[in-house]
Amino acid sequence: MSGGCGPGTPAPLAPARVVLVSAVALIDIDGRVLLAQRPEGKSLAGLWEFPGGKVEPGETPEAALIRELHEELGIDTWQSCLAPLTFASHAYAEFHLLMPVFACRRWEGKVLPREGQKLAWVAPSDLRDYPMPPADEPLIAVLQDWL
Repeated sequence: MSGGCGPGTPAPLAPARVVLVSAVALIDIDGRVLLAQRPEGKSLAGLWEFPGGKVEPGETPEAALIRELHEELGIDTWQSCLAPLTFASHAYAEFHLLMPVFACRRWEGKVLPREGQKLAWVAPSDLRDYPMPPADEPLIAVLQDWL
């Protein structure tokens, strides 16, 4: 067996806390994907990520995205416009991140950085030019294959 999986590869120990975060690949009419740069003062500052945020108690991943997109970017979308794409599961030192990722091509409003973050519309072939958190990096190949 190749690829590093199977009986010889032990599973990492699971941290005590799982954090559920929802993210979206906003795709414009030219097929570019929106990335946001994490601002100074936040963990992983300076790295680029897909927009989204923490899912609050009692909130669905879709509802969290709709709320976060309005708060962070000033745009409105609907659950029917959020297509499930993939997910990320990544063990950080302090917690384990579980992140459903959606694709969205329809929204209302103009995308604006409402929280001081830098934004970039990026062609799928250029996504690797933007340093990302470890949980986001595997998503690049999925988006490149899909788009």
